[in-house]
Amino acid sequence: MSVPAAAAGVWVPMTKPRATAWLIGIATVLLAICFTGKVGIVFALLIALMLTGVPVSIALGLTVLAFLFLLTRVPVEAVALKLFTGIERFEIMAIPFFILAGNFLTHGGVAKRMIAFATSIVGHFHGGLALAGIVACAMFALVCGSSVATVVAIGSIVLPAMVKQGYPMRFGAGVIVTAGSLGILMLPSIPKVIYAISTNTSIGALFVAGLLPGMLLTVMLCSTTWFIAKKRNYPRMPKATWGQRLKAFRESVWGLMLVVIIIGGIYTGIFTATEAAAMSAVYAFFISVFVYKDLSIKDVPRVLLSAANLSAMLLYIITNAVLFSFLMSYENIPQAMADWILAKDLGQVAFLACVNVLLLLAGNVMEPSSIILVFAPILHPTAIRLGIDSVHFGILIDANMEVGLCHPPVGLNLYVASGISKMSITELTVAVLPWLGTMLVFLVIVTYWPWLSLALPRAMGMM
Repeated sequence: MSVPAAAAGVWVPMTKPRATAWLIGIATVLLAICFTGKVGIVFALLIALMLTGVPVSIALGLTVLAFLFLLTRVPVEAVALKLFTGIERFEIMAIPFFILAGNFLTHGGVAKRMIAFATSIVGHFHGGLALAGIVACAMFALVCGSSVATVVAIGSIVLPAMVKQGYPMRFGAGVIVTAGSLGILMLPSIPKVIYAISTNTSIGALFVAGLLPGMLLTVMLCSTTWFIAKKRNYPRMPKATWGQRLKAFRESVWGLMLVVIIIGGIYTGIFTATEAAAMSAVYAFFISVFVYKDLSIKDVPRVLLSAANLSAMLLYIITNAVLFSFLMSYENIPQAMADWILAKDLGQVAFLACVNVLLLLAGNVMEPSSIILVFAPILHPTAIRLGIDSVHFGILIDANMEVGLCHPPVGLNLYVASGISKMSITELTVAVLPWLGTMLVFLVIVTYWPWLSLALPRAMGMM
């Protein structure tokens, strides 16, 4: 017996685990039909498809189409119209622009100059090069918006240098995997754009709201790294002079200026967050090709093609998620769930704890964009009715996505770091544990201290 392969569209023999998954999936749907209403059927079908290895985007689309054609009387024309109107929003244009900007920054020499600047600042402490890697990840995250790009750009430079200086590869990989997750928490962030689109939240406010939490997480990760490095007596680097620091800053300032462009442009009203994404892409192209000259004109088509491939993948997921949101709204599912949760009188504290557990579990089987597109429209109405600010809730979800990127089976940062370090996923899973514990403590802080997320947007008049 054979089934279509999820990724390639070719027929392959069915293994026992996949056959078991198919049986579990079918059983889940049958039980939902027998014992639950329409809400149960929707989620049972979605879970069953994902259990059988179907990509999340296709699982979302098949769930919607099966439900619409078999259990409702929604006109087909309405579905086709929703497919087009759902992705014609101006804010969605920010996604391909930020992806393009991240690609230019990754290949354009920005990362190595940020690493040099970070090393001049913290390199003389215990574990100095590892600390520099974290600080460089934070600086790169300020202008990039992608965790995977942050791990690639910083990790591919810092990890070999750490091994050369005598650090264990496991230690260096653990640092970079977790520090790379800052890519979706700091200023520009693709998950933030997706959350904003799903919940009608201000993109500009979400961008700025990640600054203080990102700085706190950077300090916490540095503290954990310094403690381990001092305990194990890892190498320190010679202390840089102020002249060396100034020189390193001057060389990296072109990349750091992107922070000023994004915040300044949005704050002063010169351009919107989407237009800031376009400006970021143009600026990143300019400094990569004409200032640093690490990227030649003949390499630009390759960067454009890579950005287009990733953008197409994300937009395909978004399209199917729009249909899924349409189905939930038509069946009044978010409101029904909000009424059920409020009837249980959970309160903010218990609700936020349940949300964290749910999102952490989802992080085991889904990547961040898919999680946000599925769960944000469901959980957001309840959060608002409980008095939780939409911006704070978005940063909380972002923090959960960071944790999901750093643990198996679908933690993207692990797979990227595995390619760089040549370590197995099992080894990397053990390596990240000290920093993963730090990130969980950070998640609790973000969850129950909303001031951390809301102070800057309120001070800048964005909310």
